[in-house]
Order: sequence, then C-alpha cells, then structure tokens
Amino acid sequence: MKLMTCPLNGPRNITEFVYGGEVKEMPNHKACSDKEWADYVFYSDNTVKVIQEWWFHSPSGYWFIAERHTASDEILRTYDPSELYQDRVDFEQGENLQEGRA
Repeated sequence: MKLMTCPLNGPRNITEFVYGGEVKEMPNHKACSDKEWADYVFYSDNTVKVIQEWWFHSPSGYWFIAERHTASDEILRTYDPSELYQDRVDFEQGENLQEGRA
C-alpha cells in the first residue's frame, strides 16, 4: 500500500487523495488570452525532475502541496500552501459570462 503524508491528517492511503495539477504561477485571469489560460490549466513541462503539485485529501477536504520526483514517483515532502501563498485569489462569479448566458 502506498502512503502519502497529509500535513493535516498524517500518513494516509494514497487512494484518499486526488491530484490537482502542478503548482505554477497563475496568469492574470482578467488579462490573459484563452491560449495562456489553457496552457496554465492543461499543460505541464513533463520532464524528469522534482515538481510541486496540488493534492486534495478527499475525506477532510484539505488542499496541500507535495514535492514529488517524476521519475521515481517518490513523494519527498508535503506541506500547507501557506508556506508559498499568503493571499487568496477570488474569482468574481459570472464575470466572464457573455450577456444572455447563465
């Protein structure tokens, strides 16, 4: 059984977690192009190295960051996002919807 250490709940079975993508700088969602946003959401570097990734612990609803080596799949470290981020990004509801669409 593979374990991952949740910073909030300790070592847990890997089946309790959901991958959330690489940690990378988010473009300005109000000024970037559709291509820039798609690159941010869907594409990754995909090279052999240690990367930072978002992970979600489903039972507790807790998001955190893990450092993982892409070749060995070894999880080197997990930690709370507050170590990297102090501000929260809030998206205004419906700000990008065209008129007449819900």
